[in-house]
Amino acid sequence: MDENEDTSFQVTRRAMLETATAAAVLTGLPPLARAAGLPDAHTPPAPVRVDLQINGHAQVLTLDPRTTLLDALREHLALTGSKKGCDHGQCGACTVLLDGRRINACLTLAVMHDGQAITTVEGLAGGGSLSPLQAAFVEHDGFQCGYCTSGQLCSATGMLNESRTGMPSYVTEDLTQAHPELTDVEIRERMSGNICRCAAYPNIVAAIRQAAGTPA
Repeated sequence: MDENEDTSFQVTRRAMLETATAAAVLTGLPPLARAAGLPDAHTPPAPVRVDLQINGHAQVLTLDPRTTLLDALREHLALTGSKKGCDHGQCGACTVLLDGRRINACLTLAVMHDGQAITTVEGLAGGGSLSPLQAAFVEHDGFQCGYCTSGQLCSATGMLNESRTGMPSYVTEDLTQAHPELTDVEIRERMSGNICRCAAYPNIVAAIRQAAGTPA
């Protein structure tokens, strides 16, 4: 090759050939995947059976494995008490209890909880009577628009259980205490994952203190 020969065309041609080859490979991947028995990215996964214990009742569902627990509750079981607020785990409106521990139902898949016990706001009352916490919310007007209330109630129920077992929070000063005192600061910290856009926080704190047996 002449030293003075312009090689820009050759380089451009090489790049073009590389690009064309890559495009051909990528275009042929779906048929090759199907031929190899691999799942196609455009084909939805097969439905699966999920057995859940919801508010003490066995529920058998056939779901797309991508279904969130929140959508399973709302769309498949008509348990619409759990609200879809942000759908990103930031507002707490979808909070439910999983084996007694609070979780955001929008951030977990239903198939992950096969055989586990789920409690929603519909399961907090027993025998037609409100739970002490629910009654305290009514007495202290712990809700306004009500959209966050189901999540607040489930979260507070779980929080009270955590407190009774001696679980500390980030603001607990004395970690040697068997049962940290539920001060306003403690309650606000423990409930910080639940947003009330109506700002009924003082009423919510008062209701939780009453349910915990602490004078407001």
